[in-house]
Amino acid sequence: MSVVILGGAGFVGLNLARAFLDRGLAVRLLDRAAPPPPLMRALSAAPGRLALVLGDVTDPACLSAAIAPGTDAVVMAAAVTADAAREARDPGPILAVNLTAMVPVLEACRRAGVRRVVNLSSAAAYGAAPGEILCEDGPALPESLYAVTKFASERVLARLCGHWGLDGLSVRLSAVFGPFERDTGLRDTLSPQAQIWRAAQAGTPALLPRPGRRDWLYAPDAAEAVVRLVMAERPAHRLYNVSSPAAWPVLAWGERLARNPALARPGFVCRLAEPGEAPTIALHGDHDRPPLSTARLRDEFGWEAAHGLDASADAFMAWQDLWQDLWQDRSREEAR
Repeated sequence: MSVVILGGAGFVGLNLARAFLDRGLAVRLLDRAAPPPPLMRALSAAPGRLALVLGDVTDPACLSAAIAPGTDAVVMAAAVTADAAREARDPGPILAVNLTAMVPVLEACRRAGVRRVVNLSSAAAYGAAPGEILCEDGPALPESLYAVTKFASERVLARLCGHWGLDGLSVRLSAVFGPFERDTGLRDTLSPQAQIWRAAQAGTPALLPRPGRRDWLYAPDAAEAVVRLVMAERPAHRLYNVSSPAAWPVLAWGERLARNPALARPGFVCRLAEPGEAPTIALHGDHDRPPLSTARLRDEFGWEAAHGLDASADAFMAWQDLWQDLWQDRSREEAR
């Protein structure tokens, strides 16, 4: 089985690549820039076969080079996660990558005879939808340009797949964090967990405006869910939420990191900002949205996220140990 991941050098794309490669599949990444060499070496050590195509997801020629005949599945992971300032300053690339690229992507899939197309959408598509829990059949009221384009991409995918006989589905990912996350210039605000980790490494306080309770989703769990949907014989639905069944405060996650002196430098503390203090950690909005329902994915595939607050913090710290080893290996090679 061969899989193409569009936007494969992003942190969600790299987690997906690792999950597919660990299963022995052939994986081709399409992205404008290559992942850092240590990450490519780490991925290449997996049982599957890894290839990289440099190019833009909005370029039909690049898509044709990446989505060759015989490709079994394509995952659309490319996205520009823009804040309000970028929306106002330069909306064109947001629309081009998040929405209009869907047309040439599906055209390339049709030419290549791709079996399944999975579009990575976002919980942001729910926007201001009411309710204590957000279900796939419920309303969606997207607000930001990122959210609007993600919601529209789901509809474009469903409509064109119907016209062209393609098997396509969308997944709404909750707030993802974890391995491989780094600043690529396409995400204006990293996850709060990544921001807290940067503060830990810099030895500066991580000050939160509120505890930040949400159904946070560890990236390897997100990848596992998407892999199951890619490999499923006949999914019963065209839209799935992917999230954690439990909500927890990111403040507690940061406090757990602070209790590990081996990873946090002196001066680091994670706490709520006191009156008059400016928060140093952005929580992607001024309120916590309701959690996503995971019943559809659980009932059909038996999938639930494996990492809650404690497990994700421990796994993340173990990953950071590995990450530092990878970069130290690179430094030693360059010194030779």
